[in-house]
Amino acid sequence: MKKLFLTLLSFTLLCTFANAQQAKQEIYNNIYLSASNYLAYPGPTQEKLTPAPKGYKPFYISHYGRHGSRYLIGEEDYDYPISILSAAEKEGKLTELGKDVLHRVKMIREESRYRTGELTPLGAEQHKQIAKRMYERFPEVFKGAVCIDAKSTVVIRCILSMENALQQLLELNPQLIITHDASHHDMYYMNQTDEALYNKKTPHRVNVRYREFTANHPTEERVINSLFNDQEYIKYEVDGEKLNNVLFKLASNLQSSELRKQITLYDLFTKEEIYDNWLKNNARWYQTYGNYKYNGGTQPFSQRNLLRNIIHQADSCIQLEHPGATLRFGHETMVLPLTCLLGLNGYNQQIDNLEEVADKGWINYKVFPMGANIQFIFYRKSFGGDVLVKVLLNENEATLPIQSDIAPYYRWEDFKTYYKQLLDSYIE
Repeated sequence: MKKLFLTLLSFTLLCTFANAQQAKQEIYNNIYLSASNYLAYPGPTQEKLTPAPKGYKPFYISHYGRHGSRYLIGEEDYDYPISILSAAEKEGKLTELGKDVLHRVKMIREESRYRTGELTPLGAEQHKQIAKRMYERFPEVFKGAVCIDAKSTVVIRCILSMENALQQLLELNPQLIITHDASHHDMYYMNQTDEALYNKKTPHRVNVRYREFTANHPTEERVINSLFNDQEYIKYEVDGEKLNNVLFKLASNLQSSELRKQITLYDLFTKEEIYDNWLKNNARWYQTYGNYKYNGGTQPFSQRNLLRNIIHQADSCIQLEHPGATLRFGHETMVLPLTCLLGLNGYNQQIDNLEEVADKGWINYKVFPMGANIQFIFYRKSFGGDVLVKVLLNENEATLPIQSDIAPYYRWEDFKTYYKQLLDSYIE
């Protein structure tokens, strides 16, 4: 028994080490992954999907997707570094690198002027390509004059993402019957506001644990010292942590901009600093949207209305012989907690120690890049027969916490039973 325990312990430690090394090595190989939710949609990594059980064919798709690549939402993210660096330049306190960074940030600011939060050209193209792959992978769903019902949140970048996807589908099949809408009427599930749950997100104990964690992963000192030439000036005039964080955000979001072809800000950071900046962001996203013990582990239930809508709409569409597709376009703050609520690929796991979040495989860039999407693909042998469902996370097959002898395919009745019980367990 002791030998078996030690074997299992060794295996667990080996898997944990492998996960930790996986994220670090992936980011070292591709620094753009460190952008977390600013990662430009990389496309699917799984080229060939698992064939359906014999006789089953796709007949309906239900989907929730994030808008495509965008500019940063807040004016301050652009204006803050310019104000700090410009003030230092007037005082002669910038290094040559600092002057060059100021020039680059001004370029970024100018490109985004009057466009904060809006879809970039790359974001539009991402949704065209996602729609094209969806059509090509599941042609049976889009055959003939079938209905495509699309809804967006009322935010313009989501509306434009929806329209680009629909234009692509219509180009591939002009017979499609398309309805599309963006209304506050649907925000109760498309972008649910739950103040009671939101107020439980970051109690004092959560913030203290985060500060303790970030103290173990400092990232700003070398970067700030490379920009300014006077330690006294840094001490009294520069919030090094804030400036580092904003510059890293700008560096991350550049990949969604047309300026990505001309400049970068990633050169300000070493690979170790890039990884640690991501590591801190990853932990914070886990705290605020994952199954985190110290805020009650309830944040994924912010998407309870969305999941109920997905189930309800699917049950209705299953009654039709050729139901087509239900498409929804929203935000990463829906995609991530929905992923955790569904338990896709183990993202419902509870991790108490923030140092272990990445080590245990909870890696945010695999879930919610720009253009992130969850696709529910429904299969049956014949109209009226039993129904199977497969879930794709960013167009890659995902696992569910449900027993199935045909995974990644799951029986729809099992799916409904499991998630209705889960939803009913949450007391508002």
